[in-house]
This record gives sequence, C-alpha cells and structure tokens, in this order.
Amino acid sequence: MNAHISKDPLHGVTLEMQVNALVDRYGWAELAQRISINCFKNEPSVKSSLKFLRRTPWARAEVEALYLDSLHDLASNNPPEPVFDPWANSRNKKK
Repeated sequence: MNAHISKDPLHGVTLEMQVNALVDRYGWAELAQRISINCFKNEPSVKSSLKFLRRTPWARAEVEALYLDSLHDLASNNPPEPVFDPWANSRNKKK
C-alpha cells in the first residue's frame, strides 16, 4: 500500500496554524511591519486576522509566503543532527 506524500509544504497546515506560528516567532508588532495589514496593526487577534485573511486572497498569499520563509530560516539555522551509529564503538570492528 503506497501512501501519497504531498510535495506542497503547506499541505495539512491550516491558516490558523500559520498565523499562530508567525505570531509566536515575530509578535504582532513585527508581523505588522513585515506585512502591512490593519488586522495585524489595530487590536490584533488571531480570530480577526483569520476572518480578514480568508476573505482577502492577496493578504493570505503574503502570510503564506512569510510562513514558508520562516520555515526555511528555521531549517537553515538548525543543522541536522548526526546520524546515530550503534556500531560506532563496537569492539568487533571489521578491518
């Protein structure tokens, strides 16, 4: 049985998850500077932002682009962990 794996990085990520992640990373003030939208500037809340973003395609595209950029930044800042090799310290190493 083959499971279909989507190549879309936003697959399974809701708009609410994106907004919450951006707010956690940048805060409302910096988010309003990065994306000039009134719902991020005046009395910001996740609920009001979602309402606006769902009705405004260009604003949603801006949020999705910033979210993807923030994922890329996180990936480049965190080097991959070394692969654990259970046989690295084995006494019976083959030569």
